[in-house]
Parts: sequence; C-alpha cells; structure tokens
Amino acid sequence: MIWTTRPRSDQGGLACIKEGEGPRVLLLHGVGLQADAWAAQVPDLASRFQVIAPDMPGHGHSGRLEGPADLPDYSDAVAQLLDGPTVVAGHSMGAMIALDMAARYPELVAGVAALNAIYRRSDAAKQAVLERAQILGSETGPNPEPTLDRWFGTEPSGARNACEAWLQGADLHGYRTAYEVFAREDGPSDRALMSLKCPAFFMTGGLEPNSIPAMSQAMAALTPNGRVQVVENAAHMMPMTHHNEVTRALLAFATECHS
Repeated sequence: MIWTTRPRSDQGGLACIKEGEGPRVLLLHGVGLQADAWAAQVPDLASRFQVIAPDMPGHGHSGRLEGPADLPDYSDAVAQLLDGPTVVAGHSMGAMIALDMAARYPELVAGVAALNAIYRRSDAAKQAVLERAQILGSETGPNPEPTLDRWFGTEPSGARNACEAWLQGADLHGYRTAYEVFAREDGPSDRALMSLKCPAFFMTGGLEPNSIPAMSQAMAALTPNGRVQVVENAAHMMPMTHHNEVTRALLAFATECHS
C-alpha cells in the first residue's frame, strides 16, 4: 500500500479529500497526521458512498483554530462540513471527535465508528501522555522517532515512512494544540455514551498498549446500540497496518447505517 497525497478541496477552511457519490461517510484522522492516513479506505468506501476526509484543523492543508482549543472546537469545525445524516468514523483523536459529534449533533450522525479510542486511561497512561504533551510544548521541532516506535516498532514500512513524513511536516502549533487536547481528554462521558441515538461501532487492536480492547468493550457496553471488534494482531495504527480488516468493517457498518 502506498500513501500518496490526494487532491483537496476547501470547505469552510478545512482541506478535504472528497470522493464518490451517495450517502455520506466522514473520516477523521489522528493527531499529527492528515487525511491521507485513510488512503487505504477511501477507494472502496467511495465506490458506495460520498467520502469526505478532512485534514484536522492545524494539520495538513487546513487552517488553525483561533486561540486556545478544546475538543468541542474541533467537533464544531468538522460538523460544519455536514448537512445531513452521515456515518462518522474517527481514529485516535479522530475517534474522540467522532464520539463528541455523535453526542452533540445527533441529527447529523447516522452512525459513529470509533477506532483506537481511549476511555478512562490508567494513572500511568495519563501521566505518560501528559509528559509527552509537555515535551512537545518545549520542542522547537518534534522528534518523530519515539512516536513511530510506539506505533510501528523499529521495522521500516511504507506506513511508518508516510507517518514520519506527516509528523515531520506538521504545523508545530497545530500539532501541539491538538495533542494537548488529546492529552487532557479521557474519553466520552458515560452519560454521553448512554445517550447516543445512533449505532456505535468500537474497533481496536489486540496489541494496542494505550487504546486497549477493554476500553472499547466498556464503551460499547454503555452504548444502547453498541458493538465492538478487536483485531487481535493489530496495534495503534490499525487503519494503515491492517487496512483490509478496517475497510471491510467500515464498509459493512456504513452500509448498515445507511440502509
């Protein structure tokens, strides 16, 4: 699989990959990356749906948010792309945004898929992510190697190379702002999960050290129409490293939600 840069169109200040026709599917990437992280999923999804994959504010070709930011600021920026029921799928911080949108914009979200989503980090995990945010805030330019090693190990791969290029080319202010939000958040509230009106699909990797399977299982159990899938030999960058499994799952979920 080769992760190439797809053409973008500007929608409300966000640079978006937009392909296909029909009911809508929105794809939201994680911190430090860009919309092309979904390159393996876009073609198959676009054969049945209109796919919109924005660069998160302050990432890729999208403009920054103004001033200090919280999770709802990212959700509000993305929600303005939608004008009708849409299946919203997010990875990592994108999953945080997707779940927040499902709770706050129920009329726009026909189904929500949260991939590698966090929920109630352990004290050690909270400390680690806050320390990474502090280090990132003190750096003149982020060193991507520790992040890449956590995501992929040390073996070279096309997915690792693509993420390295995105991290090295990231807008430092946009990256820091998003990572600080990611570090502060601890997953959706139980009340938000229990109030979800749309189908909710939680998917993570069995080798995921941070967004562990127990988190996805706990969120699915609280959601009225929730289900969970664990890809046993996958870790954090599952949409890239295990793209076939992720694509099949998202195709089936989007088809169900839009039927």
